[in-house]
Amino acid sequence: MKEIELNIQGMTCQHCVRTVTNALSSVEGVSKVEVSLQDGKARVELERDVPFEELKKAVEEWGYKVVD
Repeated sequence: MKEIELNIQGMTCQHCVRTVTNALSSVEGVSKVEVSLQDGKARVELERDVPFEELKKAVEEWGYKVVD
């Protein structure tokens, strides 16, 4: 199982956390998502290789920004 961490800008509340969690969970190959509002990070467990760009797109479609 592979794990990736994303830095996310624009989250301000628990609704944002749920939205980002749902967006990442909807990507095929994602098995678990943990989002921290305080840290501005999302930790994603993958059951197969998923391109970083696919995860980024899922988050950014909802108005949040994934940064390096």
